[in-house]
Amino acid sequence: MSPALRFLVVLFALVCGALPARAAPDAALERGTAIIDPLALRELDHGRFGIGRLLWPERSADIPLTSGQLFRLPSMVPVGRAIDDEFDRYIARHNKRLPNETVGVGDSFAFQLFDRKQFDADDTRFVLAGIVNRMDRTYVDQASCGEIRLLYRLTRTKAPGTDDKAILPRLPMTLNIVLKAKGGHGLDRKGSAITCPEIAKRWLAAGELSLTGAPLAQKLLAEDGPLDLFGYENIDRIEINLQIAHAPKSAVRDFRTDYLLKVFRYNGQARELREAPMENQIDRDRILADDGLKREFKAWLLEPEHLAEFDSGTVLVPEKFLANGAIASTPVGFDASDLQPEFGLMQGEGANPVFGETDVVSALKKAAADGIKLQNIRSVGGFERRLNDVTCSGCHQTRGIGGFHFPGVDWMAAKPSNSTVVPASPHFFGDQVRRRDILAAVRDGKVPDYSRGFSSRPQLRGSTELAGTEYSDGWGAHCYAPGKSAAGIDASFRAWTCAEGLACQVSGKSSRMGMCFVKSR
Repeated sequence: MSPALRFLVVLFALVCGALPARAAPDAALERGTAIIDPLALRELDHGRFGIGRLLWPERSADIPLTSGQLFRLPSMVPVGRAIDDEFDRYIARHNKRLPNETVGVGDSFAFQLFDRKQFDADDTRFVLAGIVNRMDRTYVDQASCGEIRLLYRLTRTKAPGTDDKAILPRLPMTLNIVLKAKGGHGLDRKGSAITCPEIAKRWLAAGELSLTGAPLAQKLLAEDGPLDLFGYENIDRIEINLQIAHAPKSAVRDFRTDYLLKVFRYNGQARELREAPMENQIDRDRILADDGLKREFKAWLLEPEHLAEFDSGTVLVPEKFLANGAIASTPVGFDASDLQPEFGLMQGEGANPVFGETDVVSALKKAAADGIKLQNIRSVGGFERRLNDVTCSGCHQTRGIGGFHFPGVDWMAAKPSNSTVVPASPHFFGDQVRRRDILAAVRDGKVPDYSRGFSSRPQLRGSTELAGTEYSDGWGAHCYAPGKSAAGIDASFRAWTCAEGLACQVSGKSSRMGMCFVKSR
């Protein structure tokens, strides 16, 4: 795919994702699974869910912490140190690979770094931009009932004398505080026992509220509300997504943006955040450089039980194969060969990749012989795509908005509005029906189906809520064009079709992946 076409692909994704499709005027896709009301988030940020209150619970002051104060907290010192190390590694790698293109802070550089001074500044802070229920991840830790994520966006604060109507600049960084939906004590804040069904019930009930602003925040924090259950003692880890550098379009390349992804595990006793391996972030370079590790990883993933989990999107790769950080670059296209960084594991940077086509075909045949019915991976192409989108970096490159899946609402603007500020990506909204189905199953005491489809296209399980939208078959949906020969149809993507009146327009001569557009006449 050409650089110019990649730019158009990303631009289109931004435009078609700007207004999330709705099943009905009053049926928000995120109902019961996320809190994105800007005025309610403002109330929560100014109270118990301000980032300073969570990471420094003894603090009594109501004044929000600046980013400079935050990174000076003992728990956050290791985070700042690790980010500095990542910047140093990024600069060293860049200077080795692109010695003719300068890298540094400011417009005079070809690759413009994020200014690390923002972390020490007194005029920036992390603002609560959304709260997301991830009880669909209960399979990771049954005892914790999944996760609740508090998403904070780095934002410049208003300087004295600034016009009240000014739009405050949001900086390209999010910090997610990931809470256990049920803490290790298994009690609510009043000391009563709490169960996974009760937690799910509270969230789904909150999704039916028609309130906004302070009244909504009060209901969420009430004794029977979903947010009454959480505090600093529920913290499991923090995750960061930072635009570490960007390169404007030039005579030698199209524009490019690089994002740093990292995870820090919270040690409750030490009150310290420590760098940790990222879930399913396969350490591609280390595996390719170690023949023993390469053989071990291939044998582990192709074992039928793990292949089935890989297919369903619930696989948990052992930490020995994982990285502590990742750089996700944008833009990328639709073809598997365009996605990063795991495709070196299939196609290789030399003549000896981890997985060959024969390996995958043999594993699929063995799984079928063992009676394992795979839902998504039915071909080498499906294996390759899942190998990418099961990782943090691969998922972040799929239908994102400027490198983020949840930029969050901007309630610090003069007139906060979800209609003018895109709270989340098409990938995010397309997954809400699946997540809500899982919440309903948990609430009702049923066994949930935790499986998920590919990141580019939601897996439909009987619901028609997404039919004809940009997420499934509608204008802007990702699709698959099989070509003229029915024999060449890839079984992993044959259901990626377009609604009547639309056609799948591919992104290049060698590609079969595209987007649904109005048929040309």
